[in-house]
Amino acid sequence: MSNSERWKKGAEKIKDVYAGDVVTAPEGAYAFSDIMLETLFAEIWTRDILSMRDKRILLLGMIAAQGQPDTFKIQTKASIKRGEMTPEEIRELHIFIAQYCGYPKAAALVMPMETAIAEAQKDLEGDSTEPDS
Repeated sequence: MSNSERWKKGAEKIKDVYAGDVVTAPEGAYAFSDIMLETLFAEIWTRDILSMRDKRILLLGMIAAQGQPDTFKIQTKASIKRGEMTPEEIRELHIFIAQYCGYPKAAALVMPMETAIAEAQKDLEGDSTEPDS
């Protein structure tokens, strides 16, 4: 598979992984983005041994351990929008994370997590409403 084909496959997968909320740079615009799409999204996220839900839970734990609340928010929102986890499951995961990552890191996730839940629910409600005729 050519790099261009891998880029296209990665661009499709990132759109899927983030429920359309992440915009990528055009192909060739930024080497970092190209490499990320061609490897992480075209080669890793497309593997089917772990479910998308399993990957997301694992990723949320790693992000929490690194103390990355902005990224935690993005992943939380995508997980809910894609139907991988419910708000209750995310909150339960947060309680579990606090025990292993520590309360200071977990406390920093509360507001981003709740904001992501609210945004995802609003987006999903918007998707289910019919346009006015």
